[in-house]
Amino acid sequence: MRNSLAFLLLSGSLACFTACRPTVEAPAPVLPVPEAKQVAWQQMETYAFVHFGLNTFNDREWGYGDSSPATFNPVRLDCEQWVRTFVAAGMKGVILTAKHHDGFCLWPTKLTDYCIRNTPYKGGDGDVVRELSDACRKYGIKFAVYLSPWDRHQANYGTEEYVAYFHEQLRELMTNYGDVFEVWFDGANGGDGWYGGARESRTIDRRTYYDYPRIYRMLDELQPQAVVFSDGGPGCRWVGNENGFAGATNWSFLRRGEVYPGYPRYRELQYGHADGNQWVAAECDVSIRPGWFYHSEEDDRVKTVEQLTDLYYRSVGHNATLLLNFPVDRNGLVNPADSANAVGFYKNVQRQLADNLLAGLNPVVSNERGRRYGGKALTDGDYETYWATQDGVAAATVEFALPAVKKVNRMMLQEYIPLGQRVKAFTVEYGKDGEWYPVKLNEETTTVGYKRLLRFATVETDRLRVKFTDARGPLCMSAIEAFYAGETADVVFTADMEKLKGFSFTLPDVAPEEAVKISDRQAATTCFVAGDELVIDLGRERTIASFHYLPDQSEYNKGLISAYEITVGTELGNISRVVKTGEFSNIRHNPILQSVYFTPVSARYVRLKAVKMVNPEEIMGFAEIAVQ
Repeated sequence: MRNSLAFLLLSGSLACFTACRPTVEAPAPVLPVPEAKQVAWQQMETYAFVHFGLNTFNDREWGYGDSSPATFNPVRLDCEQWVRTFVAAGMKGVILTAKHHDGFCLWPTKLTDYCIRNTPYKGGDGDVVRELSDACRKYGIKFAVYLSPWDRHQANYGTEEYVAYFHEQLRELMTNYGDVFEVWFDGANGGDGWYGGARESRTIDRRTYYDYPRIYRMLDELQPQAVVFSDGGPGCRWVGNENGFAGATNWSFLRRGEVYPGYPRYRELQYGHADGNQWVAAECDVSIRPGWFYHSEEDDRVKTVEQLTDLYYRSVGHNATLLLNFPVDRNGLVNPADSANAVGFYKNVQRQLADNLLAGLNPVVSNERGRRYGGKALTDGDYETYWATQDGVAAATVEFALPAVKKVNRMMLQEYIPLGQRVKAFTVEYGKDGEWYPVKLNEETTTVGYKRLLRFATVETDRLRVKFTDARGPLCMSAIEAFYAGETADVVFTADMEKLKGFSFTLPDVAPEEAVKISDRQAATTCFVAGDELVIDLGRERTIASFHYLPDQSEYNKGLISAYEITVGTELGNISRVVKTGEFSNIRHNPILQSVYFTPVSARYVRLKAVKMVNPEEIMGFAEIAVQ
């Protein structure tokens, strides 16, 4: 009886202690914060892009809007082959270019004849949007669509009638193909186009023309789980380049209402706005080949496993997502080289980050909010648990003691972003001989966000320390992990100089000290030429069939030519035979090697005329040129 009474008294005391103990509240959100669907979207990390359409069959990047639907005939199209490739490459979803700038629709829309209904594919009964959405459901990945606001085919583009047409196109896609995880609106809007035969340039007000507020209301009604992409969101934003990387400093914020399609200061989108008041995380779009659509001459220019791995660290590892494009070929298949490298890339990342050396360890933290928000949450493998510091504590230290000396050259940090992005600066150190030393990084350690991946020279240590030195509020960290990825070489991206072999030449009108830069096979040097024409002397009459132009490769890509005319002749005073006119599509945001092919012709002199510059106030810039 005495023992029972003692037990009851003790139990009551413990119950009272537990009940009376102050409840430790979670940290207050630090605004702005993401919607639940934005968190789920970022947790996808990598997903596929597919550019496929009339451009595929007409060897174009941006169709003018005048290609015949009769040219679209993929005889072996297999969307399940695409999706099996994406699944094997670790992709969590796919976005299809249902309509690109040329206006051609990959679904049998009721709104225009310029669609798959009027092609030889399946006798006009095909629907690529349907086939891909069905394949995604079968293999368990998410589906999404790209719908170009710009339409170079429609005669009414630029009028209110077109806006209604565009909205109805979107409604068809949003009501007939199941759930979509993202809706992609390209920032390229207005310019030259076929426009029903008008063949002219049209300008629209990119801020207001498409009536995006009405579009957002439609999407909230029809696809509330979808994240909306455009230059400035509102769901996710363009990263400001088409190279596949975000800045090491990358805030998931933008200043509300400031960024719009065609935003002139687009390079700042790599970093976000530190003082932004709207959550708009970055998406890094990049093609596995130089171009977005399939071109057979790029079959040997597929990004390598190492290059793709580097992009993963600089996209997902820089608080963004990676949207990797696959240019489906004319048969309607993902090319074997693209598939092999994408799968190899996924396996390489999995291998490098396979063994978390900190899993299950109980770190020592300099401050914590309470046991519920203690340091153990950093190593339990659960994103929904997190270490948090007390209110007013924005700087703290986390120290890990490893059970033995280990090699380390990778670290991963994650903030619990449902409560906001906070970290502004941190350092990583390792212990050796009783002292602390910084790991050797080639980028700043500022922001973290959803995920930050660090690569550094291998260290051997049994102690690691992360010092958070500045933040927007109390720290709120979900995970810290460390790995040894093996010894890997740094990847250096260089232009493919092999593609620039050709006939030797001189430039009669260019100073020798400038002319030498145009054929030195050094992408880092640029020859700048005043005026709108460049004359090339091949030394003697030759048979030529192609012209190749590598634009300026500096950070700001100066002197870009948008539209061109190429003429040839056998005499310097008569270079008048036109062999090709056209545009260097998308050169502003993807300044890769531009190749122009034409019917073989005999000539000594070649003249390139810049019909239109990307920036009219700039003079022409050439990193390299070749004539073949």
